[in-house]
Amino acid sequence: MRWPWQRNALTDLLVVSWGGQSLAYVQAKANPGGKFDILKIGVENQGSDTPEAFLERLKALNLHGARVQAVLKVDQYQLLQIDTPAVPPEEMRAAARYQIRDMVESHIDDITIDVMHVGDGKQKGNAHLFVVVAANSVLREISDLAKSMQWSLAVVDIAENAQRNLQSALAVRDGMGQSATAALVVVNDHQAVLTISANEELYYSRRLELPDRFLAMDLGSSVEIFSEEPGVYSPVGEYVPDYGGADSYTGAYGGSTTTATPVQSDADRAQRLLVEVQRSLDLWDRTWSSIPLAGLRVYAGARSFDIAAWISQEIGQTVTMLEFEGLFAALADLSASDQMACLPLLGVLLRDDAAST
Repeated sequence: MRWPWQRNALTDLLVVSWGGQSLAYVQAKANPGGKFDILKIGVENQGSDTPEAFLERLKALNLHGARVQAVLKVDQYQLLQIDTPAVPPEEMRAAARYQIRDMVESHIDDITIDVMHVGDGKQKGNAHLFVVVAANSVLREISDLAKSMQWSLAVVDIAENAQRNLQSALAVRDGMGQSATAALVVVNDHQAVLTISANEELYYSRRLELPDRFLAMDLGSSVEIFSEEPGVYSPVGEYVPDYGGADSYTGAYGGSTTTATPVQSDADRAQRLLVEVQRSLDLWDRTWSSIPLAGLRVYAGARSFDIAAWISQEIGQTVTMLEFEGLFAALADLSASDQMACLPLLGVLLRDDAAST
């Protein structure tokens, strides 16, 4: 099984992700301009169907017998970063495998890895590698589905690469192709992926945990509310959320009290996300000062505008939405959850070599 930074000829293409008994898919046809036209897009959940019935449903959609690229979901693999081993290129994977042996979630014999350079691989100082680590069982499930559907499985890609392709395409469209851009994409109800790319190369990636009910939060206010026991006086002091554990409340006279229970507002509960985003942007400024960051774009489904405006107000930088309508009009016809599932698949179609090599 090949990874996307290895080359293979492609024409018409079916891009899929498979996991948790859910198949997201984009069926596309190469056009004379070297790009793809979307023929079909959607999500099919197995639900209560038997495996055989589910396969029949997929075949009824004419998804069988296709040339396929798969995209792993973020919870199906790890993306690690290491110093580039001082070995010949042909020994790079073996050296990386040894170096990450204590960093992986599965036994070293139960994983498949591949490597790719951080950025263009030409940065000064110590060069770094991204190491993709996927459990053999995950890849086997995809291969089994491909065999059942008579798919020619050409490539396995990852969500961060697809996200890089999407943000790079928008940067080029907006005349910022030579600049660094950041993208924060909510990928499910508990996680977002932050990537920074420049010149269509991935330089930075980080996964950020989201607070419960993040997409339903009211982020317009950060007023603190306190629940008190009846008849008990508690002096008003400074409330400081403790993001490492339990909440803390310090009274005006410096003593702690156990009679006032702080109730965090939505905006307070979301502060941890803001802190981690700001830390990542600050790290970029310190580490890659020669490539200034042109901006941050946000995708969070129907909440994209609200969350982009909230982050912009809180961190004092211009933050805009990742708007894909101009690239893929078909995305607008999907539900919010199906959009999140299909967005990485569309990113695969934006690879420079996807339609021609």
